[in-house]
Formats: sequence, C-alpha cells, structure tokens
Amino acid sequence: METRNHEHATRFRLEGKFVAIALCWLLGNGCLFSWNSMLTIEDYYNHLFPKYHPTRVLPLVFQPFALGTLAILTYNEAKINTRCRNLTGYFVFFISSLLAPVLDLATSGKGGIGPYIGICIISGAFGVAGAHVQGGMIGDLSCMRSDFVQSFLAGLAASGVLTSALRLITKAAFESTKDGLRKGAIIFFAISVLFELLCLLVYAFLFPRLPIVKYYRSKAASEGSKTVSADLAAGGIEIQQSFGVAGDLKYAERLNNKELLFQNIDYALDTALIYVLTLSIFPGFLAEDTGSHSLGSWYALVLIAMFNGFDLIGRYIPLINNLKITSRRPLMIATISRFLLVPAFYFAAKYGDQGWMIMLVALLGLSNGYLTVCVLTAAPKGYKGPEQNALGNILVLCILVGSFLGVVLDWLWLIGKGP
Repeated sequence: METRNHEHATRFRLEGKFVAIALCWLLGNGCLFSWNSMLTIEDYYNHLFPKYHPTRVLPLVFQPFALGTLAILTYNEAKINTRCRNLTGYFVFFISSLLAPVLDLATSGKGGIGPYIGICIISGAFGVAGAHVQGGMIGDLSCMRSDFVQSFLAGLAASGVLTSALRLITKAAFESTKDGLRKGAIIFFAISVLFELLCLLVYAFLFPRLPIVKYYRSKAASEGSKTVSADLAAGGIEIQQSFGVAGDLKYAERLNNKELLFQNIDYALDTALIYVLTLSIFPGFLAEDTGSHSLGSWYALVLIAMFNGFDLIGRYIPLINNLKITSRRPLMIATISRFLLVPAFYFAAKYGDQGWMIMLVALLGLSNGYLTVCVLTAAPKGYKGPEQNALGNILVLCILVGSFLGVVLDWLWLIGKGP
C-alpha cells in the first residue's frame, strides 16, 4: 500500500509539469504587462506632458505603492489567503489597464495637470497590484519547483519584450497618421486589458486544477502552511486527500521572517543591489539622457527593447547548469561588479555613439535577468513550505526596496543639466 501511494504521488508530482511551466510564464507576463505598457509608451506621455518628466515620475509613483503594499503583505503573509491575494492583484491590473484608455478618451488626449494626476493614480494602482501578484506568486511557486520560479521570472521579462515589440509595430503603423502616437497608445492599452483578463481567468480556473500544482500545495499544507487551503479547494481536493502526502496539519514551528532574513541576508542584498543599479538607469536615463542620434524618435524605444530582450535571454541562461551561479560569494561579487556600468553609461552618453549605448543596455538587461533568476531559484532551498513562501516574499520585498532606491537615484543623472 505504501509503495502504491508513493507511485501515485510521484505520478501526480510530474503530471501537468510542462503545462504548469507554460502557465507560470503567462502569469509572469500578466504581472508586469500593464506596467510595461505604461513605460513603453513613454514617447506618448513625454509628448503629452513635456514639463513633468513622466518617465521618471511614474516609476517614482509606482514604487512607494508597491513597496508599502508588499511590506504589509510580507509581514502578514502566513495568515493571508494566497488565492485571494493573487486574484485581487490580477483584478486590479485589469481595472487599472481599462481606466488608462478611458481617461485618455474622456480628456480627448489633452495634456495638463488633471490628466497627469490621473495617470499617476493609475501608476500607483499598478504598484498595489504588482505587490499582490509578484510577492504572492513567487512565494507560492517557491513551495513548488525552481523551474516554476524561473518560468515566472522569464514571463516577467517577456512582458517587456512583448510590449516593446508591440510598441515598435504600433509606432511604425501610425507614425505617418494624424494623432498617430495617441492611436497607438490606445491600442496598446486595449491589448493590455485583454491580456490581464486572460491571466485573471487562467489563475482562477485553470492553474489550481493542474495535478502537479495540487500536489505541491498539498505538500505545503502538510508542512504547516495556512495560505494554500483556498487554492486546494479551488483545485477540487481536500488537504487530507493530498495524493499520498502525509504530515501533521497543525501549524508546524517555523522560522520567523526576521530569522529567515538574517540567514539569507546576502541574497537579500543581492536582490536589492541588482535593482538599485537597473532602475537608476532604466527607463528614465535611457529615455531622456542619451542625446540625439540618427535613430531620432526611435532611439529610446530601441534602447528599451534591447534591455527587455536581453533581460529575457538572461533569465533563460541559468537553465544551463554549467552557466548558473549557485554559490553565495560569487553571486555577491557578480552583483557588486555590475556597478561598473554606472561610469560606463556616463561616458557612453557623453562621448560615445549609439552603438556603444546599445551594447551597454544589452549588458545591463542580460545581467539583470541572469542574476535575478540565480538568486531567486537558489535562495528558497532547504526550508519547509511555509518558510519558502515567506522567504520568497522577503526577497521580492528586497527587489522593490532596491527598485525604489533606483528610481530615486535616477534623478541624479539630471544634476547639471539645467531646466
């Protein structure tokens, strides 16, 4: 009987693996698709609000809302229903994406402080939604398999690639038409609305019913997790009938968040430093401080597309075991070494041509994606399900701390530039 139960558990542990990986990729896309849409149409917002630095202000609005929301959610993660948390995030993404084109249509595409405040409010809503989904999904997937985490992170980067590609297509299609920037932006957000609705439906009805997802959530529940019961119910099973996974369902003793942070302080610093550097350059510096070149109005869009493309490539490199950094000290050395890109970008913007800038942007994106996956797939190992969930949330919180510091430091590039 024990052998039969083991075989039964093994079969369910593998059944639906590749479908789950594909859905993780799709859900990762949905986590940032709307926000990347707003960033990618920066040429439209720069045209609409030329005095307000939208490429710098919008990330500065996004980050405090994301950081504050995730700090609260991380502090209370052991008591929060993961299913409700993620559904709330995808729903807010859907509604906010819908409000962006509605606001533009209601104001007839006019600039001014009123519409700008409205766009800033939508940016803050994206931050709240992102905190719900990104921390919730990475925490949840950390209880399962590292390749699920990698696929979700690759989906985050793929959202940037897709939005950049769509923006280049819409810009080419409408560039010669009257009010072409606005038409392209509206079409862009219409696509975002449909995409976020798809992710909402996939997470609500399809993902929790996959056998492999049921198995790992049942295993987390058997190890004391209180956050997965609603997901198990949505998958159509009771915790007690969890494919041969045995264990005491009482809340097992676990390390608290402070203990987890101290045991993984180097990983926390890695994630924060990766995004301090990235967000201090992308997208504000790339959009406003790279000078005039032969690509003209296409230049900033090409740079953003290059970053997103190589960020995605970097997130797949760790799938090759020989190229993946797993040791803690080399990860820290590689993370700190990236700061050499700061003087490199400064001199490339001041003295170099667009070829040098494109090369540096590609390196920035490649290293960002690669190191993010290396850290987030290495850190949550060796812990029980509830601790893996908590650590995943802590590391995402560190990413947002680094991102917030990065968008603040991004303003330092304006020193000495004048009005």
